[in-house]
Amino acid sequence: MSALADAVRLHGLDLVLVTHAHPDHIDGTDSIASRWPQAVFKKMPWPERDSEHAVEWQGIADGDLVPAGDDILRAVHTPGHAPDHLCFYHEPSGTLFSADLVVPGSAVVIPASRGGSMTQYLASLRLVKELAPARMLPAHGREIEEPQSLLANYIEHRQRREDQVVAALRAGARAPVAIVDHLYEGLDTKLRGMAKESVVAHLVKLEEEGRARTDGQEWELT
Repeated sequence: MSALADAVRLHGLDLVLVTHAHPDHIDGTDSIASRWPQAVFKKMPWPERDSEHAVEWQGIADGDLVPAGDDILRAVHTPGHAPDHLCFYHEPSGTLFSADLVVPGSAVVIPASRGGSMTQYLASLRLVKELAPARMLPAHGREIEEPQSLLANYIEHRQRREDQVVAALRAGARAPVAIVDHLYEGLDTKLRGMAKESVVAHLVKLEEEGRARTDGQEWELT
């Protein structure tokens, strides 16, 4: 809070844009609202998550033009990591504030049990690739100076992982935890939960495409 106060000391704080309602992106809003009561808070609605905070939200929709300082940003809806996930695009400079769409040097978790969707995530990656930003500023990690290369790598990585999930099913793995064991040999136990979320997200995508089915516990190819 003190660092934020130092950053806005000259101009005050009038507007807060929230990219999505995961805790590491939204949990500071109540404290900010208490310290800067004049501030307006805007995000794409995710009612069951938004209601956990006392902030009075103003909604943002895909394509909305949002005043930001002395400039304008365009909201770009990029669901997958979260249903309400937004990027903000500064068209004059080609800069995309990309939140959790990509994380340099790592993969993004797609939490299938908490609103994540692999189908939507891949569509969002392709959407931003077509947008062709000159640079991306993620919420985690360094500035991305070659977005097209990273986005292509992300799409290719997800396709390889999907191929591995299909191969695991063909090899007889049926439960998501069994597929995790098949794909992630020697994985740290602390990471197994995230790995399972990723596997389930791929399985749901296959189901949506009519390529897999489940009885609620185990999965198989159709």
